[in-house]
Amino acid sequence: MTLIVWVLLTMLSVAVMLIALAAYGTARWAGKTRGLLARLESFRVPAPSTTLRYNALEIEDLPAPVARYFRTVLKDGQRIITAASVEHAGSFNLSATDEKWKPFTSAQRVITRRPGFVWNAHIAMAPGIGVYIHDAYLNGEGILVPAILGLFTMKGNISAHDLAEAEFMRFFAEAAWYPTALLPSQGVRWQAVDANSASATLADGTISATMLVNFNQAGLIESVRFEARAATVGKMVVPTPWEGRWSDYQQCNGMLVPQSGEAAWLHSEGRKPYWRGSITALRYEF
Repeated sequence: MTLIVWVLLTMLSVAVMLIALAAYGTARWAGKTRGLLARLESFRVPAPSTTLRYNALEIEDLPAPVARYFRTVLKDGQRIITAASVEHAGSFNLSATDEKWKPFTSAQRVITRRPGFVWNAHIAMAPGIGVYIHDAYLNGEGILVPAILGLFTMKGNISAHDLAEAEFMRFFAEAAWYPTALLPSQGVRWQAVDANSASATLADGTISATMLVNFNQAGLIESVRFEARAATVGKMVVPTPWEGRWSDYQQCNGMLVPQSGEAAWLHSEGRKPYWRGSITALRYEF
């Protein structure tokens, strides 16, 4: 009987310790999140008074599928988005080779001038144990920090330049959520590819990104692709094709924006999705 009591007390002590660690980690992580968000806001640049609203005249010379997209998702006079707050729920594959999908929730803050975002995610690994992730692009700097319980960080070996470039690509790829950021007046250069696709290029300081954008028959963005985005393969960082797919478009503040998406690496052995999510809340600032 004494042994049973001792085992139970030990198990209770471990449980209490885990709960205390989790609570401390959550509070510590929240403080770091507030710091990142404050940095993001500090880099905001006021929009020129001449580009506060979308003017349909600016799309007249764009490739046909691009012009059709803007006519479909925007109305003439639409206010230009300056910031967005997005909440997601979905699943994340933690394995590069197997299927180990875990549920996640996240909150993301996006600023369109100067381009930047902070993604704060929580992946449920097991009851009471989770991984927190900060994924961000701030003032030309890329940030990727996963931490078990919000305390024990797992560092990667990606270079600062490759990380900044990869995070800027993410900002650009997700612009279907804040579609006025894709307008020529916001710095995007479009080039024709074929009847259903076009390439888009955006620069931020010394960093630039070009993505292939595919449009569906309804005129909406169906997928975006980068030919070389930094991916961690084992202990190496390898430039790898990347694809984002967007679906379930719905009206939001007079614009059509996708509510669901999927991100995948395009390896030589096949397509490997790792993120699937849906928007649970979306708020804009103009």
